[in-house]
Amino acid sequence: MGQLGLLAEALRYPAPGRLDLLRQNGMELVDENCKSAYSHFINGISRLSLGDWEELHTRTLDLNPPAAPYIGYQTWGDNYQRGTFMSMMNRALAAHQVDSDGELPDHLIPVLRLVDALDEPLDELIEVLSPAVDRIHAAMEKADPINPYVNLMKTIAITCSSIMRTSIPTGNRN
Repeated sequence: MGQLGLLAEALRYPAPGRLDLLRQNGMELVDENCKSAYSHFINGISRLSLGDWEELHTRTLDLNPPAAPYIGYQTWGDNYQRGTFMSMMNRALAAHQVDSDGELPDHLIPVLRLVDALDEPLDELIEVLSPAVDRIHAAMEKADPINPYVNLMKTIAITCSSIMRTSIPTGNRN
């Protein structure tokens, strides 16, 4: 599993033993800024009981979140382009046997897992992933700057930016 797959795991609902797994996963990060932000995330959630962590996760990512963790929604809102994007993502997830974890296909968990599974990100993702993650991070930071998930989203933003910066849409290749 690559870095984005590991970060997708950190977005999953808290469960017993997950904190230890997330600590281990953090050792796989290579960028120093990512390691630092991820460490702040781990330190923040490690201070919480499992119940408090579950409540924080739900408040931050599920029920009326500061920014919905859906790439299509962050990019197009609720118009038909999001539907087209979700259809494309659904096909890509199925083709690459990526588990959506019960989420819509444009949710950050399956999107990160898909990018992690591909040799080259899909052109449609290259254009939208980093800006959408940046919007989610900014909204989370504005709503609650001390929320540990702000640091997780910062880690995801740095990693996505790095990956997308090195990828060129196939239509732009010589």
